[in-house]
Amino acid sequence: MNDSGARAVMPHVNEGLGRAMSPQRRPFWKRNAPKVPGRSVQASPVREQVKDQKPRKTLSFQDFEDNTSDAWDDAEDEIIALSEAKLSFESLLPASVDPVRPGSNNQASAPQRIEEFTGDTTVTVTRDFTSQSSTGPSVGPSMTGRQKGVGPGVGIRQSTPQAVAPQAPPPVHTQQPPSSSPTPEEPTELAINIPFHSDEAGESNVTQAGGRSNPPSRLSRQLGRAHSDDKSLSEREGAKLRKVNEHIAGPNTDLDALKKMVWSGVPREARPTVWKLLSNYLPANVERRSMMLERKREEYFRFVDQYYPSRTQELHVETWRQILVDIPRMNSQLPFFHQSSIHEIYERVLFIWAIRHPASGYVQGINDLVTPFFVVFLSEYTDLDVITEDFDASQNLDPKALNSIEADCFWCLSKLLDGIQDNYTFAQPGIQLKVNALRELVKRIDAPLHAHLEAHMVEYLQFAFRWMNNLLMRELPLRCTIRLWDTYLAEPQGFSTFHLYVCAAFLIRWRKDLLREKDFQGLMLHLQNLPTIHWGDDEIGLILAEAYRLKYMFADAPNHLNQKKKT
Repeated sequence: MNDSGARAVMPHVNEGLGRAMSPQRRPFWKRNAPKVPGRSVQASPVREQVKDQKPRKTLSFQDFEDNTSDAWDDAEDEIIALSEAKLSFESLLPASVDPVRPGSNNQASAPQRIEEFTGDTTVTVTRDFTSQSSTGPSVGPSMTGRQKGVGPGVGIRQSTPQAVAPQAPPPVHTQQPPSSSPTPEEPTELAINIPFHSDEAGESNVTQAGGRSNPPSRLSRQLGRAHSDDKSLSEREGAKLRKVNEHIAGPNTDLDALKKMVWSGVPREARPTVWKLLSNYLPANVERRSMMLERKREEYFRFVDQYYPSRTQELHVETWRQILVDIPRMNSQLPFFHQSSIHEIYERVLFIWAIRHPASGYVQGINDLVTPFFVVFLSEYTDLDVITEDFDASQNLDPKALNSIEADCFWCLSKLLDGIQDNYTFAQPGIQLKVNALRELVKRIDAPLHAHLEAHMVEYLQFAFRWMNNLLMRELPLRCTIRLWDTYLAEPQGFSTFHLYVCAAFLIRWRKDLLREKDFQGLMLHLQNLPTIHWGDDEIGLILAEAYRLKYMFADAPNHLNQKKKT
């Protein structure tokens, strides 16, 4: 039989295949399209009949065409067929999963369990899964192993019925539902084991299924990693606090070891004592500390009784007027520092210091340097954070506590200013020297930025004077200043020499923003309004690390800063 005869017989052989094989039934766009060889398929009964009736000795193109099939020969496109197919849930599971199939062949739905094993506590939720379409076999989801890729710590357990002997799934979690193994009429149960971290000892599993109690509202917050990160962070801080307390509680505190310990930050609870020790206000010997504090506090208030009444005299009237002008300006965004009792403390501290240091007297900016000491020493008497919370000092603190804080601030401020007093003498030569050193340092470490500032006529004194005069307190939030001073107190000459490298690292931090500015006005506006309001310990840590690197490179080689090109 020839090819045309075979094609004429085909519709009579199998009517079910007529639509697929008959050229008259094919769409026009498929009818005359060229045949492209594809994958081989099993020969149909018609082709077998054709081969039996007239075998060919040689392989012709027609034989090759009869034994191969491409997209045009199929009754329906494969893509269309796939889109109409109803896939079961089991077909979507990874191949490595070995399903366990308890139950009968007609089971419409089976339990599905999704569990998260990252914590100790389990939350169980029950849901119903509708049965699949009747066009295919009903398959219920189940899996014995943990499936990865569904989410962090989430595994899917499923059981799909087949015509095999029932096999009970092995227990995975100690918490099991009270009912027995599911039957075809039972709804599917979705069990989600969610880690529930508790701050209370003895808090157990929280379950939600079949009328059980709901999980706490804070559960959504605990699903993330923030809680675990905070927990690990608090553990590190707790360990550091214990280590610092043990060190300062010894008979004689090793100040050098203490400085190394707290260079990266002082725990809040230990900060008042550590700052007093590193300011050489408290002695290293533990037995002498209480006696020394009592004696120094009494000495300060003798100064107040002796000098404070003279504030209105003509000799001191200018100093007193400047103090009264500057105090309301400091920390204007914090209501705590607007209280009259706090203003009186600042007035006494600043005036007594100015009277006892006539070489410099009071200079605008010294008032800012009292604030970190005041906030830190205040934390000894209250757990409230005066930076973020409303706090009335006159009502919530005993007058004796306020007197102790005032005296401690005076003596620690005096120790700080003793190391940088040339910043506040006539013409402030210390600040001018530091500004020039900053200019040379930036010129060495970042020549493009230095050239950019020079090209737009920006002088370092125009923005760095305030950095040196106020120790960056006007550029940083108060919380960042306190963290910065932890390191300054732990560094040798931290408020003078190391502060220079901190200012250099601080300026380099904004180099990209500064290089984008193309005029003098834009550069000065950016340098005087740096966006640090949301900074925290991490940003300060990066600045301090860069400053330490610069100090390591240049502090022991001062000629690098003074080197001049040979002509």
